[in-house]
Amino acid sequence: MSDNEISRRRLLGTVGAAGATGLALGAAGGAAGYAAAAADPATALATVGSTGEPFHGEHQAGITTPMQSHGHLVAFDLAPGAGRKEAAALMRRWSATAARLAAGEPADDDTGVALDAGPSSLTVTFGFGRTFFDRTGLAARRPVQLDPLPAFSGDRLDPRRSEGDLWVQIGANDALVAFHALRAVQKSAGGAARTRWQMNGFNRSPGITSRPMTSRNLMGQIDGTRNPKPSDPDFDRRVFVPVPGSGSGSPDQPAWMAGGSYAVVRRIRMLLDDWEKLKPKDQELVIGRRKSDGAPLTGGGETTELDLDRTGPDGSPVIPADAHARISAPEQNAGAAMLRRPFSYHDGMAADGTPDAGLLFVCWQADPLRGFVPVQRKLDRGDALSPFIRHEASGLFAVPGGADEGGYVGSRLLES
Repeated sequence: MSDNEISRRRLLGTVGAAGATGLALGAAGGAAGYAAAAADPATALATVGSTGEPFHGEHQAGITTPMQSHGHLVAFDLAPGAGRKEAAALMRRWSATAARLAAGEPADDDTGVALDAGPSSLTVTFGFGRTFFDRTGLAARRPVQLDPLPAFSGDRLDPRRSEGDLWVQIGANDALVAFHALRAVQKSAGGAARTRWQMNGFNRSPGITSRPMTSRNLMGQIDGTRNPKPSDPDFDRRVFVPVPGSGSGSPDQPAWMAGGSYAVVRRIRMLLDDWEKLKPKDQELVIGRRKSDGAPLTGGGETTELDLDRTGPDGSPVIPADAHARISAPEQNAGAAMLRRPFSYHDGMAADGTPDAGLLFVCWQADPLRGFVPVQRKLDRGDALSPFIRHEASGLFAVPGGADEGGYVGSRLLES
């Protein structure tokens, strides 16, 4: 590297004392929204670029990482004729590229888009779709958890923007850093895979609120209050596939998925023109929570438990029987829970003149048959929110555990 080529890694040494503080805070994150609500001080804006997330580890980054302000979700299909050998080579390239970028280093054949930026909490997460196993001759090793999701009455799914052989989630706290990673992944796919669909999302920027708090969606609602937290004793059991023989989880999970998780991805369009016609009080009845602070209609603060038995003077439930919060509550679904980690999106105006905007819903669980499916079935039967949303795309992906130093994501599947 010539003297005048400043890598993203060298930038970290120029941040100074403020940057060093940012690295310490970055693990907890200063983002406005949290995958698992933390109670740490907000990160100063000057340190946003210096925060980093390690690529290697027991789990892939981008699952419990605090929600970043910019994201890309991309699905790829293997090219005709590409099989297990080509897929393994692709995962080696992708893993090596992601590890360099997460460390603040340039990619091979770097475009220069992010040369003057720090890693900005960049994460790149990889998953396999159901069809990946057929195309690589590994159908016998496909988890039963990748069986197709059931049809729901509210689905209006576009198959061109659903599923895929491979899935990549990119998140960062800088738009250029996220775009740079997206281009690096797309370029390093080479002739082995081609893009099936791409969706771009956003959240609040780090430091934009006076204190860390759960993020709001485009309906103005605080979204993610009941997320499992890493401090919960059953967090790992709910979110990650256990190591075989550990005595927890489902016995039908394949060994190569140990430390991994399953991602359900849904593009949910919000019918904002209809929603915004409701008075705030009526919106609160639909959700079952106050719009101002996310607290249950039965009182308290955002994290106060729902009092589902409480009734008003007229004898009706304070939290309506069809309120979204009631129907989706774990106690109403035999304890079923998932870690929601979405991005908002806005793709301009639809042909009918309404906003094409909503939620790129991403949820993580050790078993979607016990997490997403039972909850969505119940929502599908009578959620008051249903008239204001439309599920337009869907995908289910097996996301293996993290890679060791020098290894790559998916090696236990592709090399065994």
